[in-house]
Amino acid sequence: MRVALAVLGTLSVAVATVWPIPAVYTSGLSNTAAPSVQIMAWYTTSSILSGAIARYNEIIGNEAFTAPADYMNGAPVTDGSIIGLSVSVTSSDETLTLDTDESYTLDVPTTGQASLTAKTVYGALRGMETFSQLLEVNGGHRFIKNTPIHIEDKPAFQHRGLLLDTARNYFPIKDIKRTLDAMSYNKMNVFHWHIVDAQSWPVESRTYPSLQKNGAYSTSMQYSYQDVQDVIGYAQERGIRVIPEFDVPGHTYIVGQSKPEIMSCLNKQPNWDTFAAEPPSGQLNIAKAAAAAFAVDIVNEYSGLFTDNVFHVGGDEVNLECWNKDSDVQTYLAGHPGSSVESLLVDFYGKVHDAVGKSGKTGMTWEETVFHTNYTPPMSTIIQTWIDETSIPKTVAKGYRSIASPASAYYLDCGHGAWLSNFDGNSWCDPFKTWMHIYNFDPLANITDAAQQKLVIGGEVALWSEQSDSTVLDARLWPRAAAMAETSWSGRRDSSGRVRTTGEVAQRLHNQRFRMLGRGINAEPMQPLWCARNPGACLLP
Repeated sequence: MRVALAVLGTLSVAVATVWPIPAVYTSGLSNTAAPSVQIMAWYTTSSILSGAIARYNEIIGNEAFTAPADYMNGAPVTDGSIIGLSVSVTSSDETLTLDTDESYTLDVPTTGQASLTAKTVYGALRGMETFSQLLEVNGGHRFIKNTPIHIEDKPAFQHRGLLLDTARNYFPIKDIKRTLDAMSYNKMNVFHWHIVDAQSWPVESRTYPSLQKNGAYSTSMQYSYQDVQDVIGYAQERGIRVIPEFDVPGHTYIVGQSKPEIMSCLNKQPNWDTFAAEPPSGQLNIAKAAAAAFAVDIVNEYSGLFTDNVFHVGGDEVNLECWNKDSDVQTYLAGHPGSSVESLLVDFYGKVHDAVGKSGKTGMTWEETVFHTNYTPPMSTIIQTWIDETSIPKTVAKGYRSIASPASAYYLDCGHGAWLSNFDGNSWCDPFKTWMHIYNFDPLANITDAAQQKLVIGGEVALWSEQSDSTVLDARLWPRAAAMAETSWSGRRDSSGRVRTTGEVAQRLHNQRFRMLGRGINAEPMQPLWCARNPGACLLP
């Protein structure tokens, strides 16, 4: 007999293994043995699907996940046996965009063969991840609890992203791939590659080879075209888009190591803070046609290398004083009455966004482009908000699509103090953002208009790498990024409209954290193991 799962209150044992929580989940009262489960598709020409099946068969075959609360329970009594999972995909279209259908339906009977159906291969990927999470091992036996199980699932938001800054500190390709693996385990679908910044230019440029030659930290800290293509392919196999960011005109000091003639306020010391948000200072000189031509060349080159139809052009934290005190800018303004630094910036943004459009891409930019200048981006532009949570409703009120990345909730680098050597204090975005704080953020807060709510297309956690590299990557990201992954996939509210609480979801996140550990992701602990072993015992009264 199948009974409806009461997602509203106490979670059933079965759903306690699944992260993110599915949209619709019903379960029964049986336990089903799964001694040797194989995933199969009766017919497929899709390399993405066949690769995913092989990958998940390996995970299932090697994984021996036991929920911490069940460590001493031993094998349960089972009523039947699952012999495998049959996968069926309706569409052969493997295009991966913002609008790709990721829905799936999963049925697990008490005995026989489980079935997974999806419209696209990417929905099948999400369903296979869910199926893998239903499998547990105890007493040397693999089983699935609370069968029969019926799941109908789809994401609440289209964009569920993670930004990684690979410029301030370098991350090898193996770290990026491991991060993509972890993202797939949490049904995230956008890797925002903040690949260059003021401190380094690690990626190969064939238009300006000196950028990489003079801008990478070392010859061993570079990304070739082949590396980028490898990451894009690896990500697509996991249903993850790769959106590159080439930030202009600010955050570009490193360009001056190759093309100083198009730069302003290069590495002003010691008063760098007059000219930049952090050292080293340096911005493209917006009074020079060659600077705008350079930015357009960058868009043209990398919009060809990166295959996603969205291209991020930055636009954040420009410093007007950098140009106000630049002699070339002032000379230009003196010879062009009616022009100003502001009008030059508007003209620069226009040329960059025109180049994005001509490349066939959709532009993406930080919120300053909309709120801190007189420039009006094309209405197709996606606006990433970070300065203030109120920027989200302000963005959609203007009719733009919004990606929520508020520093107050989604910046994972915060909480480690200042990194300037002679300042013993907090960083600008302290304190540390706990998984509970991340989970409690609602990007739809204060937006009551239904049409405007639809313009909030997702969220993105960010790891800026001033104080992060390979040694701390996994712990900085996980399991906190998983908290955003669930609220982006499942929404903050269940189907009845009730807001989920961190107290009720903590046990599932504990399980997900231990599952990720078993899959090679060094996610940091949330609490003493005693709390994971005793669900509900570590709540504040």
